[in-house]
Amino acid sequence: MSQVQDIEMTFFFQKGLYLNKTRAYEAAILSYETALSFQPDYSDAWYNRGNALYHLGRYQSAIDSYNQAIEYQPGFSEAWNNRGNALDEMRRYPEAVESYDQAIKFRVDYYWAWYNRGITLRNMECYEAAIDSYDRAIEFKPDYHWAWYSRGLALRKLGKLEKVIASYDKALEFKPDFEESWTNRGNALYHLGRFEAALASYDRALALRPDLPTLWYNKACCYAVQGKPDLAFEHLQRAIELNPDEYREIAQSNADFNELRLDQRFLSLLTNQFSGEA
Repeated sequence: MSQVQDIEMTFFFQKGLYLNKTRAYEAAILSYETALSFQPDYSDAWYNRGNALYHLGRYQSAIDSYNQAIEYQPGFSEAWNNRGNALDEMRRYPEAVESYDQAIKFRVDYYWAWYNRGITLRNMECYEAAIDSYDRAIEFKPDYHWAWYSRGLALRKLGKLEKVIASYDKALEFKPDFEESWTNRGNALYHLGRFEAALASYDRALALRPDLPTLWYNKACCYAVQGKPDLAFEHLQRAIELNPDEYREIAQSNADFNELRLDQRFLSLLTNQFSGEA
């Protein structure tokens, strides 16, 4: 390749990176392909072309591009990892795990690949293996709040509620404004019958997401089982105001409200008659 061609190739590759950052993915792909016309074995261009295709939801084409990157650079851990992500999106879970394993083989401390591997294993309902994978991610990046949170989700599937709470607590230690952790922590406390602690956790989530109906509904459930009908109706009404169809339907069959079903307020909430609704 001549010096002029090398300069042109570099220009189109850098342009592709810029276009990727600005989410102009179709244009980025064209730019990477121009770079590849100068140097077909340019693994970074194949890799970034794959990333652009991934963002467009063209997962098989992304995999094909990652495969090209790997052909020219077999130890390209990022390409193996992102290939796994595309396979996961296609629900080709065993292949995704194999791809993450390759990423880790070449870079054992690649915490993101360990984390993504855990996600896929959880999708496969292999919860113990998923937890082991999240633990490896945490080993290499102890403050990775998403790994702690996802570990809690896997533990929840195994019914290990105390460990679930401990895992969410670690996620919150590193990211105190993590609404999902506060919400799911509250759910675990609720299932343990620790209703006051659950309410406190939901309140922390509501401070971050005041218009999230599930939080108002979950608080209504806590108040109902505690025998506090006024607070239960207040919070159930707010949940229904925010999402009438969903929360009217699920309140109909939720045993938490069994003691309130004959109360006229409950009947009104489920028949569009509460104050403030036309």
